[in-house]
Amino acid sequence: MAYFAAILNMKDISKNATYRPDHLAYLENLHAEGKIFARGPFADGSGGMVIYIADSFEEAKQLAEQDPYIIEDVRHLDLREWGLM
Repeated sequence: MAYFAAILNMKDISKNATYRPDHLAYLENLHAEGKIFARGPFADGSGGMVIYIADSFEEAKQLAEQDPYIIEDVRHLDLREWGLM
């Protein structure tokens, strides 16, 4: 298992409120499955971050790309492996 940081920078603030409930429900389901370590918005409103728990970068990418914010082009995805210390 490894950790992957999905940095979700805002692309279209006008769509954000529309897809927020779907985004939060998606993350809650993954959290219940043990696939999320942490998540939350940036204080300045520029986006947020999700730390996925996955076996590979490919698995984390698949999880991140299924987020409604990514599917609906609300946020830009920047996915990186994250080293938990």
